[in-house]
Amino acid sequence: MESASAPARLRALPSWLLNQSARPAQHLVSEGLRAVGAQRYHYSVLAALDEFGPASQAALGRRSGIDRSDMVAVVNDLTAQGSVSRQPDATDRRRNVVTITPAGHRHLQALDDIVNGAQRDLLAPLSTDERAELVRLLGKIVDHHAGG
Repeated sequence: MESASAPARLRALPSWLLNQSARPAQHLVSEGLRAVGAQRYHYSVLAALDEFGPASQAALGRRSGIDRSDMVAVVNDLTAQGSVSRQPDATDRRRNVVTITPAGHRHLQALDDIVNGAQRDLLAPLSTDERAELVRLLGKIVDHHAGG
C-alpha cells in the first residue's frame, strides 16, 4: 500500500506511521552497509564494544539485541576481518571475551559515516530541530517499553 493513498485512519495511527517509516530506514541502512560488505549486526557489535569495552558474547548479544545463536557468526565475521579479537575469559574459560581492535575502530568510523548518511537521507524532510525532537520522542517510547 502506498502510504500517501492510505486511509486517513491509518495515517493517524502512530504505530502505523512508525512501521511505514521503519521500512525505508532499514532499507537505507542495510543497503549502505551492504555496499561495503557489512551488516547491521556488525555495526551494532562494534558500537557496543566501542562504548562499553570488552565483553562476553552473551553480554554483547544483550546490549546489541542479537540472539545468542546469531552472535557466534557475527563475532566470527568480525574476527575474520580483523575488527575484533576473541580470547577465552581468564576467570571463566567457558566463555570468550570480545575486544574491538584498532582496525575495528577504523571500520566503525567508516560505518558511522554510512549510517549517518542513511539517517540524513531518511530524515531529509525534517529540520535539524525536528530531527532532534523525533529522536528524543522515539527514545522516550523505546525506553518506556524496554523494561516490559
